[in-house]
Amino acid sequence: MKNLLYLFIVLGIFACSSAVKVADDGFYGEKFKAKKHMEFADLANQMNTTDSLNAVVKGKVESVCLKKGCWMNIVADNGESMFVKFKDYGFFMPMDIAGQEVVMNGYAFKDVTSVDELKHYAEDEGLSQDEIDAIVEPKEELKFMASGVFIPK
Repeated sequence: MKNLLYLFIVLGIFACSSAVKVADDGFYGEKFKAKKHMEFADLANQMNTTDSLNAVVKGKVESVCLKKGCWMNIVADNGESMFVKFKDYGFFMPMDIAGQEVVMNGYAFKDVTSVDELKHYAEDEGLSQDEIDAIVEPKEELKFMASGVFIPK
């Protein structure tokens, strides 16, 4: 029984650690044609005239969930940002990729994020309690549901 417990612990550690490893080819989630992409600034401009859009987008990572790597923020040079989650919670990002460029395949859309959800993400990001308490209004924002992410080497 004790050996079985150790086996489950080892398998659990392996499963958790393999979820955030970069494949040799740099892809997380579903593979896609990363060379055919638009810049995030171009996507943001297109989203001014539509509510949603399927796209392959290149952008700079501003921040990543520091608990699991289960979300990230992409930012443009003008400060505009986009919140990114991963399809079916099927893969996570490394937590040390802030500042790096990524290419994502998925679905861009506009959505309102509740105060409770914003506070949860602020905690995940490691913000101070004062910064978390300052969140008092929902936020309309650009979001992206990524089915795959490529991190160039």
